[in-house]
Amino acid sequence: MSRLGVAVIGLGWWGQVVVPLLKSSAKFNVVLGVDPRREATEFAVPQHIPHAEKFETALKRPDVDAVVLCTPHSLHTEQIVKAAAAKKHVFCEKPLALSRADVLKSVKACNDNKVALAVGHEKRFEPPIQELMRAARSGELGSLLQIEANFSQNKFLLLPDDNWRLSGKEAPAGPMTATGVHLLDLAIGVLGPAEQVFASVRQLGSQLSNGDTLAVLVSHKSGSHSLISAMLATPFDGRFAVYGSLGWMEVRDRAHPEAPKGWTLTRCSRTSEKASKDYPPAPAVLANLEAFADAAAGRAPYPVPQEQMIANVSALEAVFRSAASGRIEQVQN
Repeated sequence: MSRLGVAVIGLGWWGQVVVPLLKSSAKFNVVLGVDPRREATEFAVPQHIPHAEKFETALKRPDVDAVVLCTPHSLHTEQIVKAAAAKKHVFCEKPLALSRADVLKSVKACNDNKVALAVGHEKRFEPPIQELMRAARSGELGSLLQIEANFSQNKFLLLPDDNWRLSGKEAPAGPMTATGVHLLDLAIGVLGPAEQVFASVRQLGSQLSNGDTLAVLVSHKSGSHSLISAMLATPFDGRFAVYGSLGWMEVRDRAHPEAPKGWTLTRCSRTSEKASKDYPPAPAVLANLEAFADAAAGRAPYPVPQEQMIANVSALEAVFRSAASGRIEQVQN
């Protein structure tokens, strides 16, 4: 099996998580790291990867088959379109885009140039989440009624005030692009596209002026609802629960996906009492990256359908509008 030559674009916090994972896999060869900051060489040199300051350098190299984008959100669309035009496969960290118009541009560019497109929603690759989604889709839970989900952390309290992850431009609606978007992706994967949303974001427990506490009510076209909570001013907690007419299932995380420590899956049905199963740690981030490698090589289709990528960003844009307007906002589909 030939290795996919990759350039990692952006060597900040998450880029520095991703590079060692890629290097640990037999499916990748990390040939370049790109970051405009000269201090990025302090990370690249010990990792034994060349460092370039310009994105275009990666696009011109014949040994770069794919790019992994760990860059500010507002750059994603332009970078995806340019990479696709250069016939490079694209793995983009979430959110794939900040608007429906932009995600449509990205998907079209990749499809027109026959390159793979993948997105960093690693929660889909967590074993208990996969079991929950299987059960929900198979009908084991009956008619799907509602989702309750929470993904909170306080890592951003350590960031300087001028960090791009805290800006209104890159992260509208506070915690939404940090953690809430993962839950929205799962909700759409289970319940289908969203029809309308209501979102409220507040600054309650930190210096994060863009907001640290978010609540979202998503109404899906199916008639079901998702209740999404995301906070940036409390220690880590993660939970995803699906309720159906025949039973329910809940996944609880033991630690942040950056360094997973496993999960607990609890289920209950009309005919059985509540029971829990512990899952050991599993490298969901790497599993997502390797699924991308398989798609790029033509070994298997990427498991996140493009229509769900588009539906997620469409709902995300409506969340931004609702958080700003204080009103229920329709999702463009």
